[in-house]
Amino acid sequence: MSVTVKGHPEVVASVTEGRQAEMADEELLTLEELTARVGMSVRNVRFYTTKGLVPPPIRRGRSGYYSADHVARLELVRELQQHGFTLSAIERYLVAIPAGATPEDIALHRTMLAPWQADAPAELTRTEFDRRTGRTLSDEDLATLAALGIAFRNKRGRYEVSMSQLPVGLGLIDLGFPTEAAVAAADVYAAHGRQLAHELNELFRTMVWPVYRDAGAAPERIQEVVERLKPLSIASLVAAYEAAMDETKRERIAKRARDGGGAEA
Repeated sequence: MSVTVKGHPEVVASVTEGRQAEMADEELLTLEELTARVGMSVRNVRFYTTKGLVPPPIRRGRSGYYSADHVARLELVRELQQHGFTLSAIERYLVAIPAGATPEDIALHRTMLAPWQADAPAELTRTEFDRRTGRTLSDEDLATLAALGIAFRNKRGRYEVSMSQLPVGLGLIDLGFPTEAAVAAADVYAAHGRQLAHELNELFRTMVWPVYRDAGAAPERIQEVVERLKPLSIASLVAAYEAAMDETKRERIAKRARDGGGAEA
């Protein structure tokens, strides 16, 4: 049975900084209720607590209880794990989240982590992968597909493959697209992608979420907003990329004309 605490100072004092004033009337969970809510074992919850990934339980006498903050952070840990984050990477990610972040703020982090493409990867064995492609893929082929973000080998030795993008990747391989170029392009995407993700996250955190929070909207509402914006964001990125490429080409043509090299085809 859940326990409701009405502003007990000894409980408030143990809550993460920045959330102290919000503990009144909050429903607390036992360890058993917490593990059922987040789908983790007692051992895992205690391990993450020991590692400092989530706050320690709120003590009342000899008993420990857990708040919405614990639930939100454990759900974020689980989400990060599902995205392939290592334990050290999860620690670095959580350190960047302010101690006083509300469960709603953390829910926004989870929303931004969700895939921005509807194409869920298919998990294939190597034999199934070769059968789907109709060929025996070489190590270089696999490296090219990985660099292009189309296929990755997971910890179980299987391949996670974007089936909608696989024909594109195979077509590039058939055209002799160099693996080195794919790897270099992946580095460019990763570097700029991190910056873009950071800036978009800050935009949602500072300009979007406060509007819905102040209006009393539930976390699910901001998640729905983000989901609806994803296709538009992707289309905007493509349009911005195409515009930048056109501008770059025009600049190169103008430079060649100034240098007396003639127009570029």
